Amino acid sequence: MRKSVLLVLLIISTLFAAQKSELIKLNENIKDKNSRTKSITFIDNRTDKHIGIITDKDEKAEIKFEHEDLKEYIENKFIRDNKKVGTNDIIIMLEDLKFYDEQDDNKDFPYGKAKIRISAFLKRNDRYYFINRYDNVIVSNPKTTAHPQRFLASETSDVITEFIKAAYFLNITGSYIPESEINNYDEYLNKDYKAFNNPELKDGVYLNFKSFREQNPNPDYYTKKNGRGEVVRLMYKDIQTSISQMYCYVEGGKAYKLTPVGFDGMRKDQKGFYIHTSRVNLFLQAKTGGVFVGAIAGGVVGALIGAAIDSASSSNGGAMNGIGYRSTLETDVYIDSLTGGYVFTK
Repeated sequence: MRKSVLLVLLIISTLFAAQKSELIKLNENIKDKNSRTKSITFIDNRTDKHIGIITDKDEKAEIKFEHEDLKEYIENKFIRDNKKVGTNDIIIMLEDLKFYDEQDDNKDFPYGKAKIRISAFLKRNDRYYFINRYDNVIVSNPKTTAHPQRFLASETSDVITEFIKAAYFLNITGSYIPESEINNYDEYLNKDYKAFNNPELKDGVYLNFKSFREQNPNPDYYTKKNGRGEVVRLMYKDIQTSISQMYCYVEGGKAYKLTPVGFDGMRKDQKGFYIHTSRVNLFLQAKTGGVFVGAIAGGVVGALIGAAIDSASSSNGGAMNGIGYRSTLETDVYIDSLTGGYVFTK
């Protein structure tokens, strides 16, 4: 009897030992160097606060935040890091955060992944103004990362920290949202965007995502094709200009998005516009010799969250710079309806 009890206790202790915890530590400063921000209000809008479990060799690691009360920690951290403040009240909303293992098609083993969706708003009285959003899946490559849970926890910490600091630049991209609609801000703003609501797209050249979203092609630009019917030149009036100035063009009601490897046809479903491509294609050096990288509005480069910031411009095409493993997996990559950035789901 005693041996049986000891055996059960040994099994239980082994199971507990096989599962450890990995903490997401938000230790980096969130200082507003220009002292424009008065306060940060953090809203944890996740429906499920359980982040998830990642496999590390033969062990399981449960992912947790170092500080359980995120609202209190982040709001107090802003006060500690910012002795001099301004007049802007910033709202940071964490909408989703999940860690998991996923084995993709044609892969021999699962990859550790982290899905994160976080948004920022400026609040004035009872009105909210959308600033930005980061909505993506970060991938850990098991061949090059010894401990995927540590890698993903560190990347998640960097994304949240850099996203908060980017919000200080107030790149307002939409009309105001009433306080009663803040939890449905996406639907509330999208109802005014013609590209997502009109039955047909307007032909022409669009220099940035904003003009595409509002269906305002630039009449001074047009494309030229080669003998195979491929668009190879961008013309400004009668002068050839850099094709990298273009966000996309629409011909026959169909949009073609410029990427570093050429034009990809944009399709549309109930979730919005998307292209079928891979991370490695979107991170390649552009054919024109330039590199598509993101920048924080205001001129400060944000290597960690490039796509989350200046994604409405043509210069970065919505590509993320430096986030996770640049997988060759081809999937449907959506175009964020509010920022123009790429939203990976795998």
